[in-house]
Amino acid sequence: MTMHDLHDASPQTASDGFILVAVLWIIAALAMLASIFSIYLANTAVFLSLNDSAIQSEALVSAALELTAYQVSAPKPAAGSPTPPTQTDDKLPPPTHGEFNFRLGRANVAVDFVSEAARVDLNTASPQLVANLFMGLGVPQQQAGEYADRIDGWITKPRPVSAFASSQNTEEALYRASGRSYSPRGGPFAHFDELSLVIDLPPAIVERAKPFLTIYSGKSQIEVLDAAPEVLAAIPGMTENMMSALAEARRTGAVPESITQMLNATQGIGTIEAGDTYRVQVHIRYDNGKRQAAEVVILTALADKPYRVLYWRDSSDSSSAPGDIFQPPR
Repeated sequence: MTMHDLHDASPQTASDGFILVAVLWIIAALAMLASIFSIYLANTAVFLSLNDSAIQSEALVSAALELTAYQVSAPKPAAGSPTPPTQTDDKLPPPTHGEFNFRLGRANVAVDFVSEAARVDLNTASPQLVANLFMGLGVPQQQAGEYADRIDGWITKPRPVSAFASSQNTEEALYRASGRSYSPRGGPFAHFDELSLVIDLPPAIVERAKPFLTIYSGKSQIEVLDAAPEVLAAIPGMTENMMSALAEARRTGAVPESITQMLNATQGIGTIEAGDTYRVQVHIRYDNGKRQAAEVVILTALADKPYRVLYWRDSSDSSSAPGDIFQPPR
């Protein structure tokens, strides 16, 4: 038997331990880099998915707007006239409201549109109409008149200062006296949220009035076939009989001549004409269950393009129960 001396084994050096530690650090670093890269790939995939969904939703809303512009702008023959109409007199007026559905890609889309003239336009409405709306919302008559005056003062161009007038515009003086760092615009509202800058308007009243107000119709008249009861009641000269007749016209879809005659008592404020501006509600339901919604105000009857977007707001469509996406609330 051959005996080996234990001293014949190669002794481990300090450099061997250093190399082992270095290798372990390299392996750990590579593992960490792999983990970071996998997280990066996952986040990138999520981002691309969200971005792709946003692009799809925007495209579907744009398609809905195109179809809406066509529905309100395309000539429609009146009863008994040739199809298509051969004269301008044969055309029906643009619809005041409507709804339709379509499917595109992997989504069902429900569209509901209504004339923006069914709301009170802050830029063109008379102070009396605005005050009447506030009173209908529970504001006392004196305060309602003051709120309407402040809104009118915000959009009214300041009068030039003369040698016989005060050195400061009256409305501007109110803002300075209250410590505001800004003055009234002296022109039309540029954005609806600008209403919160008007002095002395309580935020609670502004929120309550929002569903009945607009700055986009450009009309001083109110389209009565789609206006909310609160808006109808604010029209000067509106009576209970007229509101009942309008409710019946909405139910039957017919507009009796008696309604147009009754509107003469509204000082020219009530009308059955839609105008060129529409508020469009778009509800999208994807095949995977995801829902999106958008509210858009468009101006139609343009010479160079079908429509122009005046306002666009996206949101998640959580207002509809499963299955009722094709029945958007009116």
